[in-house]
Amino acid sequence: MAGAGSAPAAPGGSVPPAAPPRSLDPIDRSILRLLQSDGRASIRSVAEQVHVSRANAYARINRLIDDGVIRGFTARVNHERAGQGASAYITLKIVQNSWRTVREQLRELPGAAHIALVSGDFDVLLLVHTPDNRTLRELVLTRLQAIPEVLSTHTLLVFEETDLLARDADAPALPPED
Repeated sequence: MAGAGSAPAAPGGSVPPAAPPRSLDPIDRSILRLLQSDGRASIRSVAEQVHVSRANAYARINRLIDDGVIRGFTARVNHERAGQGASAYITLKIVQNSWRTVREQLRELPGAAHIALVSGDFDVLLLVHTPDNRTLRELVLTRLQAIPEVLSTHTLLVFEETDLLARDADAPALPPED
């Protein structure tokens, strides 16, 4: 499969406006579900499972990449097995109009896995994975609360996670067929 490239930056370093959303047919949606479940699936396997030729599957996947529907391929990590046994969602209230500045600082945090600007009682939702609760405490009290634009934080410990994209958590992943 072709790798996912990033959109070229417009003059001045800004990202060009996004193209309108692409209309997906049932085959495209099936391909997306398969690749979300197993990003290492071979073209042959995808083609067989969605009942199209290999050339058609290859062209569709490349078009989904080129159109920005597929942003890349990643591994789903068992954070506990990777030495990141403590996870938490942290909500932040931030100074109005400081999102871009705060986002850049949050990207630099060790263990930051997901950052979202949200509506409601808080402004930002941050998912972090750390080796233990002590490291998590230091991250919140020393790093997050030291960001001048962060007005307050609230930490929600994750006790257990369920990966909705996993086919069978106990089955080993098979290598690509081709």
